[in-house]
Amino acid sequence: MSLFASRKTRYVDTDILVIGGGFGGCGATYESRYWGHDLKITLVEKANIERSGAVAHGLSAINCYMGMRWNENRPEDFVRYVRGDLMGLVREDLVFDIARHVDSTVHKFEEWGLPFFKNEATGRYLREGKWQVLIHGESYKPIIAEAARKSASEVFNRIMVTHLLPDRNNPERIAGAIGFNVRTGELHVFRAKAVIVAAGGASHIFRPRSIGEGAGRTWYAPWSSASAYGLVLKAGARMVQMENRIVLARFKDGYGPVGAWSLLLKAPTTNAYGENYEAARLDEFKALVGKYAETVPLPTCLRCHAMLEEIKAGRGPVYMHTERVLDSKEKEEIGWEDFLDMTIGQAVVWASQNIDPKERPSELITSEPYIMGSHATCSGAWASGPEDCAPDDYQWGYNRMMTVTGLFGSGDTIGGSAHKFSSGSFTEGRIAGKAAVRYVAEQGKNLPQVDEAQIRQLGQVLFKPLENYELGRAEIVAGTVSPSYITPLQGLQRLEKLMDEYVGGISTFYMTSAPMLERGLELLTLLKEDLAHLGAESLHQLQRAWELDHRVWTAEAVLRHTLYRQETRWPGYYYRGDFPKLNDAEWHAFTASHYDTESGEWEMGKLPVHQIVE
Repeated sequence: MSLFASRKTRYVDTDILVIGGGFGGCGATYESRYWGHDLKITLVEKANIERSGAVAHGLSAINCYMGMRWNENRPEDFVRYVRGDLMGLVREDLVFDIARHVDSTVHKFEEWGLPFFKNEATGRYLREGKWQVLIHGESYKPIIAEAARKSASEVFNRIMVTHLLPDRNNPERIAGAIGFNVRTGELHVFRAKAVIVAAGGASHIFRPRSIGEGAGRTWYAPWSSASAYGLVLKAGARMVQMENRIVLARFKDGYGPVGAWSLLLKAPTTNAYGENYEAARLDEFKALVGKYAETVPLPTCLRCHAMLEEIKAGRGPVYMHTERVLDSKEKEEIGWEDFLDMTIGQAVVWASQNIDPKERPSELITSEPYIMGSHATCSGAWASGPEDCAPDDYQWGYNRMMTVTGLFGSGDTIGGSAHKFSSGSFTEGRIAGKAAVRYVAEQGKNLPQVDEAQIRQLGQVLFKPLENYELGRAEIVAGTVSPSYITPLQGLQRLEKLMDEYVGGISTFYMTSAPMLERGLELLTLLKEDLAHLGAESLHQLQRAWELDHRVWTAEAVLRHTLYRQETRWPGYYYRGDFPKLNDAEWHAFTASHYDTESGEWEMGKLPVHQIVE
């Protein structure tokens, strides 16, 4: 019997279970209560919803806002923009669905107390760019978390969800989830009629640029451990576009954002010789991606590609000329607040390097890759679309329901709909919450049955790293290397190294190929085998162990999708050296995967791309 089999188990029955307390989860909780007045709605978060998710530290802008009340933009305009930025591959029905509802979400944020910058002449929100509005966002997350907390029947903070549970009588239906309290170790079993996964995407799958004491420093939240994908793909959900990782241009070393500086303050970017290198590379772009090179604005991946080519050609460093635009006290305040709202570390880096942005430019660099469905890429689960505008083959159930009955998603979890950001993720959570309430009312009236034998088995698996450590720690004479187990950090470093070197990370300038990917898969398979021998000396390390598990499974999906797509669709995000150009004739399609939980096999395929907006 397991050393930890006697741990206390708590059962929680609920109508709707929301996993993840970021913006997607808060939106799902809020809207579920609005439509499901009498339902029990339970929100589960591995940290604390007051400061969890990608916006935990704050934010300086809301990046998805139409401005329809002032006739600034229309949802159709946004669909065209997203389609262009993603090189033609996007679920237009999902993007349109968010765009037509997102303004009401933003207006709610203002009603709840979020302070916005205003244009004094017009009274409108101050625009950073065509889709962005500036906010004083250091308390953005607590304001939104308050609405979710008031809407939920129960909020369980500090619960690390490790597995989703199938219905004992119908394996194609979701029944709940299992996890543990990271403070007490108490096992939690949640039985639910519907489950909405709104967990985070993946940082720390690829090796970051930061080293030494800064090794945990990444652009995307370092606590975003791929649970959005690790949970649902092992539950049998079909995944799409997992190769569509994101790489971003950021201020070097501190990962400071460049949006306000480039869009609002109009700071130019040049190579080390003062040249505007993007404009000079138009013919090169056309040779790689054809008509997509003429998209306005230039797709995000191509901007990264241009920067990389300059650096490889020896014309770096690449600089953003902050000193050319800080000509007033107001602009200087905006520039500094951009960091102080969400990336204080960048201000510290400038101070440590004697950089005054009014006097000298600052270096830009590309980040390591991240996997996410809410920013400028659209990795995630394949979801049913809205009834009124989704094509027939995009619609098989309730809006935002995955290919597992009763399993919904929002934010990073749902694939195919990029450029959600904070407001779009909250909006998608609202869409999923409303649909989940309808599902419960129409089809989910009876609580699914979980398999008690499976619960016992998962409980033993869940706490196995603690047992591995307890049994093997006496074999260590000195240091941390054990013949019996590996630590979560050792496993994470192995994962980052192999993904970086074989699957297109910074060390290869994002280059990969079939032989490299196949070797990477071989090493990843060995790492997965070693996950059975993880050792955790504390509950904190047990949490790290299961975060690693979710990252490894997600990494495998990324690798398999990258191997399957035989073209370079997004130069700047990654390159297939054996297929260096975009190929619309054969690959104007979504890549899709399905992991069979019974056989352990992966099935790869294509799904059609439909254009619904001219």
